[in-house]
Amino acid sequence: MYTFMDKDFLLTTKTAQRLYHEAAGEEPIFDYHCHLIPKEIADNRRFPDLAYMWLGGDHYKWRAMRANGIDERFITGNAEPYDKFLAWAETIPYLIGNPLYHWTHLELQRYFGITEPLNKTSAPAIWKTANERLQQDQNLSVYGIFKQFKVYAVGTTDDPADTLEWHEKIAAAQETATKVLPSFRPDRVVNIEKPDFAEYIACLGKAAGKTIAKLEDLLEALRSRLDLFDARGCRAADHGLEYIPFELDQDVPSEANLEKKASETFSKALAGDLVDRASLDAYKTFVLCFFASEYHDRGWVMQLHLAAIRNVNSRMFKIIGPDTGYDGVQDHRIASKLVRFFDLLESQEKLPKTILYSLNPKDFYTLGTVMGGFQGGGIPGKMQLGSAWWFLDHRDGMEEQMKLLGSVGLLARFVGMLTDSRSFLSYPRHEYFRRILCNILGIWAEAGEIPNDFNLLSGMVRDISFRNAESYFK
Repeated sequence: MYTFMDKDFLLTTKTAQRLYHEAAGEEPIFDYHCHLIPKEIADNRRFPDLAYMWLGGDHYKWRAMRANGIDERFITGNAEPYDKFLAWAETIPYLIGNPLYHWTHLELQRYFGITEPLNKTSAPAIWKTANERLQQDQNLSVYGIFKQFKVYAVGTTDDPADTLEWHEKIAAAQETATKVLPSFRPDRVVNIEKPDFAEYIACLGKAAGKTIAKLEDLLEALRSRLDLFDARGCRAADHGLEYIPFELDQDVPSEANLEKKASETFSKALAGDLVDRASLDAYKTFVLCFFASEYHDRGWVMQLHLAAIRNVNSRMFKIIGPDTGYDGVQDHRIASKLVRFFDLLESQEKLPKTILYSLNPKDFYTLGTVMGGFQGGGIPGKMQLGSAWWFLDHRDGMEEQMKLLGSVGLLARFVGMLTDSRSFLSYPRHEYFRRILCNILGIWAEAGEIPNDFNLLSGMVRDISFRNAESYFK
């Protein structure tokens, strides 16, 4: 019988244990996509208590607490921090089978040295111990956490209108060895149907020092922002897309007409006029192709996050806004438009390095096989099937993603895990991922399906854990 979450947690063979302890566990972390707040990094933030550090902004936990019948006052409301923590502790025993159960206890172990399971009974003592550590241990400031977990780099998520002042201050201060790199997230440029689009474009123009009155102005302003991001170390862009909006037929029969249609649509949106779906998609197609071409020329990585349906509960959206745990999995068909999007870029020799994520596991085979048609250019793993994301970043989801990638592509070229998190407590998710990776390889090796060659397999583990991402993002 195994001990609860001991040193060999998730490692069911001797080979898996050796691969993790002698290879994967030693590698640095390249957290190339996260939602950490740059100002908190620049301030080397120390957190007031475990409730703030653990529950603030974490919609994964909020969803679980709602499912357990916890009142919203103890989730996003004005309850006292200790009472919110107790509500989370009360929820924990009901999370068996959910990755939050493992993540919570990994975080207690790795940050605070607490091995006791969290529940309503143990909560008072755990609260006291953890908060004492938060106040006294320098390793629990932001820079201390980066050092403790050997965080080589993080990629924050930043709007094109952002000044990037905090990234500049972090770099100038030279107080951490961790690279804090901005990532370009232009969703508000793409989502022309949003009611605040014209207001946002005015804000973007102000940031770029330019009045944006037509499509040509927008493209010029975006190029200047791309240049700024590049100068601040950006090497990746990220797009959150419910679906691929490719529109290059019927009403828009050529690329020249696509630009004309996009220009007309942009002008209508700035004027506050209603725009039909085909025109919206024509604009989005044009802008996405523009961005992809710019990323290619700069050597950036394009990340496409697909198939999330946002803010499904309109009542709660009005009360507490977006990113609060009211999103789900979308089920659009993606193959034909994704192929046409990539093929257009490839025909122009402008297809950048690309990581494809889907929130819907039905898309994994589609993505894994479609991307194989666009590999090449002398770049190992140019097109990537991204790590199991959001609702899929549990043991089953990670295993499915990696096994499928091994079946239809090159698992050994995979760029590995990312937290996609707003929390500085999330780095044990890399450990969770690495243990699952080592266990897959260990089972295969001991079943005689692959050579039980430690040098071969440990090199593969080190590559997927860190070195592939370091090379891929330059």
